[in-house]
Amino acid sequence: MATATASTPVRDTGVGALLRHRAVTKLLLLAVVAAVAVPIVNAKWASGAWPDALTVDLSEPLGRTSDWIIDNRDSHPLFLYFFGHVSNAVVLAVRGVYLVLLAMGWAGVTVAAGAVAWRVAGVKLAVVAAAAFGVCGLLGMWVPTMQTLALMTVAVLASVVLGLLLGLAGGLNDRLFRMMRPVLDTMQVLPAFAYLLPVVLVFGIGVPAAVLATVVYAAPPMARLTALGLRGADGGVMEAVASLGATGRQRLLSARLPLARKELLLGLNQTIMMALSMAVIASVIGAGGLGDRVYQALATVDVGQALAAGIPIVLLAVVLDRVTGAAGERLGAQTVDTSPLRGWRGWSVAAAVTLACALAARFADRLEWPTGWVVQIAEPVNTAKDWMVDHLYTGVPVVGGTADWAAHFTTYVLDPVRDGLQGLPWWSVLLIVAALAWVIGTWQTALTAVLAMAAIGVLGVWEASLDTLSQVLAGVAVTLVLGFVTGVAASRSRRLERVLRPVLDVFQTMPQFVYLIPVVALFGVGRAPAVAAAVVYALPAVVRITTQGLRQVSPAAMESAKSLGATNWQVLRQVQLPLARPALLLAVNQGVVLVLAVVVIGGLVGGGALGYDVVFGLAQGDLATGLVAGAAIVCLGLMLDRVTQPTERRTKKGA
Repeated sequence: MATATASTPVRDTGVGALLRHRAVTKLLLLAVVAAVAVPIVNAKWASGAWPDALTVDLSEPLGRTSDWIIDNRDSHPLFLYFFGHVSNAVVLAVRGVYLVLLAMGWAGVTVAAGAVAWRVAGVKLAVVAAAAFGVCGLLGMWVPTMQTLALMTVAVLASVVLGLLLGLAGGLNDRLFRMMRPVLDTMQVLPAFAYLLPVVLVFGIGVPAAVLATVVYAAPPMARLTALGLRGADGGVMEAVASLGATGRQRLLSARLPLARKELLLGLNQTIMMALSMAVIASVIGAGGLGDRVYQALATVDVGQALAAGIPIVLLAVVLDRVTGAAGERLGAQTVDTSPLRGWRGWSVAAAVTLACALAARFADRLEWPTGWVVQIAEPVNTAKDWMVDHLYTGVPVVGGTADWAAHFTTYVLDPVRDGLQGLPWWSVLLIVAALAWVIGTWQTALTAVLAMAAIGVLGVWEASLDTLSQVLAGVAVTLVLGFVTGVAASRSRRLERVLRPVLDVFQTMPQFVYLIPVVALFGVGRAPAVAAAVVYALPAVVRITTQGLRQVSPAAMESAKSLGATNWQVLRQVQLPLARPALLLAVNQGVVLVLAVVVIGGLVGGGALGYDVVFGLAQGDLATGLVAGAAIVCLGLMLDRVTQPTERRTKKGA
């Protein structure tokens, strides 16, 4: 008994245990480094805002580049024989698709949408697809919808081809994959507006610039998911194929690509969604279609017209999302189709019905949507908006109006957070970033976050970046509170989840510009409406991820806790939330990225800071201002990603 007692380890509950905690050790090491480095740094460069001595002025070289492009755009061989041919090819492709859609008429296009959905996902989705195109016509948006669909078709095809090529290169070569990752990260974090300025300088305002900006914005998900799918192929299957003497090309076509088909379809789905979101933003540079109608409505604060143009975009996104998702599920299930119209027979019937409807519409001279079938929703929507503004904007008893809320939020939240960040010494901001990133990650992630934040100072936009950061932090805080509460409630109620799903679908697919219009009408112009629009845009993703993460917690663990007498609140706090930690952290990460994206666009409605610089650079053709602000937003997004997404420490094999 004595021996057993002597060999029993004694739990250290004092200072020693605290010092052995990994996070505390990291903070102590960082404190030692700061104690040595801060006095030296403070002596050489005074505290306060970022020192001018550490700033690099890029306005002159970027200005020279912009001037050279403008001066040589019509004469240099690079533009005449390369970019000129690319521009012409894009115009011909979009015009060709648009003419085909017009030639099919509204009946042919509607039936074609239903037929494709029927072959891919069944009768139910076919009815939804056909009805969605019908609603586009009823809203009086048939021609703009066809314009957007033509641009989307060309942009998505080009994005998929480019993404597949990059994904193949990264999936088959480790070195290329490591080189691609930071490039793809940058392309996904860079605000959409920042893509527009260099593309407009090269191609001018019009369809080619809009298509190519959309391709650059939408191709990264396809490339990333293709590479991940190829790299994640089952090793046993690949070894079996190689043992049969298959060549590299045969292994790729017969094994790797089939094994990665779910990732490929997911990449296609994400590419379509991002291309649709970019279609509205590209309207600023002449994309036309539905995006142009939304942009015009934003200029006049016409909520009804914006909604009439935004609903077709949402419907297109929902239909394409459901169709590609259903195709992925069917491939994953690998079920055997026993219907008499399986395979090529079904597609032949679908093509024949589509052709018959298109010819019937042509012979009946009914290619365009009948004007008598159009339902005008702009006037009643604007009437409802005016009523809300009259009764909610100000003077509401007890709670106050939306204008009061916006003013209070700016005064008591946005201003203190901004002033607090800008009042900190620049080196203390770097230390805070390093501490946050190192505590939840590794020294590599901390170094990346610090370098990204320091790059913002080097670019000379330190104050504006901290202003943007204050808006992001405030928006993320509101988003997470609302998102986590709603997600927890939805995870506990299937009925609530079913009710929320169509609402979240609409909110998640609605163009970002559309959110700005009602919040400007209700909250006025300023930073508060920009944050409000960002919260509405980011909230669906946080709710979805939270709900899914809590639902995936093991039922056995929850039942075990309940059997020990735990209440529902205790089960949630002590079992579900800890086990769902990865999903909750992902929700935080996605909330940060999405809030940042809309806060930047909030520069159009008085958000100021980096968003205003990007918009100003685009409007004035100022490459230096626009690109520097865009690069700062990339650095800000990279820093926020590193301090909100934990990185697991790599351990040695067998450890």
